[in-house]
Amino acid sequence: MDAFLKVCEQAARIGGSVLQDWVDRITVREKGPKDLVTEADFASQEAIRQVVLSAFPDHQFLGEETDSVAKSEVGDRVEGSFRWIVDPLDGTLNYIRGMPSYSVSVALERYGEVLVGVVFDPMLDECFTAARGRGAFLNGRPLRTSPRRSLSEGLVAISFSADVPRGSIEVRRFVETLHAAQSVRRTGSAALNLCYVGSGRLDAYFASSIKSWDVAAGILIAREAGAVITSINGREFDLWRPDLAVAATAQMHAELLQALSRAE
Repeated sequence: MDAFLKVCEQAARIGGSVLQDWVDRITVREKGPKDLVTEADFASQEAIRQVVLSAFPDHQFLGEETDSVAKSEVGDRVEGSFRWIVDPLDGTLNYIRGMPSYSVSVALERYGEVLVGVVFDPMLDECFTAARGRGAFLNGRPLRTSPRRSLSEGLVAISFSADVPRGSIEVRRFVETLHAAQSVRRTGSAALNLCYVGSGRLDAYFASSIKSWDVAAGILIAREAGAVITSINGREFDLWRPDLAVAATAQMHAELLQALSRAE
């Protein structure tokens, strides 16, 4: 496990370094409506791929910027195989605009379980790490979720899809949470939201329009720090069909699920 985590952190840091090198020379294009990508995404992913596959050439690799054909060939599950799940730039719009809250997310999964995960924020030089069963850390310091129990005291983050429809259930969930929580944030990085719940900066987070590479590392970090995680409907979280409701404590998690259910 130590060897996996060491390579995972090395890969995330190198990916972050590539992003910073590209800051002043990026060209932006669209993947879809309001969904942007830059050369930095691809350069970061390629650097990460080289690190992890040089160390473990028999492992598989799934990245956000993998082409659609390769993704379909990989499929949702590969039983028994080690697979690196990578988001080379989570928070692209923030990155393009020079705002904080973007990150690199690298995780290693096997049998549907994430073994190690690293989320690196290159702007703040913050590296969140976790290995299954060994706790979560920020730059080597142990993490723990906040002790807050009531949603009315909670600072809650939300992620929307790139083009959320007017009046959709995502909007209704946001409104219900806005009324139930102390305050709500939309940071632009799902990976960092999960790490911030783990570190106590946020008390809860929910999202319904995310991908496995957005959250694979962050889920492990939040869990290892003590967070309660299910799907939005309260079922067991499934990495390959991800929607999630995350909270620092069990009581707050239950209240979050109640608030979200009122939007149904």
